[in-house]
Amino acid sequence: MSLAIALLTVSDTRTLAEDPSGDALQQRLDVAGHRLLERTLVPDDRYRIRAEISRWIADPAVQVVISSGGTGLTGRDGTPEAVAPLLDKTIEGFGELFRVLSFETIGTSTLQSRALAGVANGTVVFVLPGSLDAVTTAWDRLIRAQLDTSTRPCNLVQLLPRLMEH
Repeated sequence: MSLAIALLTVSDTRTLAEDPSGDALQQRLDVAGHRLLERTLVPDDRYRIRAEISRWIADPAVQVVISSGGTGLTGRDGTPEAVAPLLDKTIEGFGELFRVLSFETIGTSTLQSRALAGVANGTVVFVLPGSLDAVTTAWDRLIRAQLDTSTRPCNLVQLLPRLMEH
């Protein structure tokens, strides 16, 4: 099943022309047969991040949002704080498993990762660190399978029609 995905890069130093992590995500979603609806970049500003993610969450055409960057511990890193209040439900296991997998390549530095995921208004949202290693680990080892209807025993795609149940 082809999903409509929006990509957001959060960075004070990159541009869309110089965004290897965003490029890697876009290439991977294309290979998986998904559709890129929009790709944009905003600076590390929690209100600009929140505005962009909110716009996509409100758009019924967007099924998945993936952001990269702004998840560290410095004063400018505020993506988790920007996104968390927007989520209806958090997918706790995503951040936990991402850190376990990242430990294999970056060791205890994975403690500094504040990757998270959740759902909001029927949209699945992933918040990833901005490094190329982080986005490829997240996509290749977690996200791709969960956005594939053939993943068993369950996947996020099969839940999409039910996310708006009350």
